[in-house]
Amino acid sequence: MNIVLIVIYAVFGVAALLTLWRIAVGPSILDRAVAADVLLTEVMCVLGADMAINHHTRSLPAMLIIAAVGVFGSIAIARFVARRDGDDR
Repeated sequence: MNIVLIVIYAVFGVAALLTLWRIAVGPSILDRAVAADVLLTEVMCVLGADMAINHHTRSLPAMLIIAAVGVFGSIAIARFVARRDGDDR
């Protein structure tokens, strides 16, 4: 295994663990939402690094779905928080 892959997996692994910790601890729903977006971005970065290193595009549909889930999830959480705070629009 290439040393670059080991470094990439180690860095993203530590970042994912820290992000999961932020999702579990919170303290607010917005902190958890931002951490979830960061985790989705980290997954996309790992898939992108795999595509670049192995010279393929098989992961592209998964990346597109992950991006869509992130955007729609953020919108849903923002609307939920806005309604909960009494800012109905």
